[in-house]
Amino acid sequence: MVVVVFRSRIRPEFADEFQALADRMFALCQTMPGFRSYRVYSNDDGERVSIHEWDSAEHLRAWREHPEHRESQRLGRERYYEEYTSYVAETPRESRFTRERVTA
Repeated sequence: MVVVVFRSRIRPEFADEFQALADRMFALCQTMPGFRSYRVYSNDDGERVSIHEWDSAEHLRAWREHPEHRESQRLGRERYYEEYTSYVAETPRESRFTRERVTA
């Protein structure tokens, strides 16, 4: 598995326009082979953090190189992002905990 953590700040004047593009990219990435999940979180200070999970580095590479995604990357750098940082972790260490449910 490959995990991508994408931290960013969107230029406020383009927030609505960016969200429309982000919604389109989410719909598109869901159709890609190897896609597992996507979550996005935001803070009051404007920082956004999204977490993407992919089956393999090859699947992530195919997403990164998808023509429509490439165009959105270009638009992001030229118009929407104030800043961003992308972290990619291949085969991350995993641990889990699930509380047992008690029925009365």
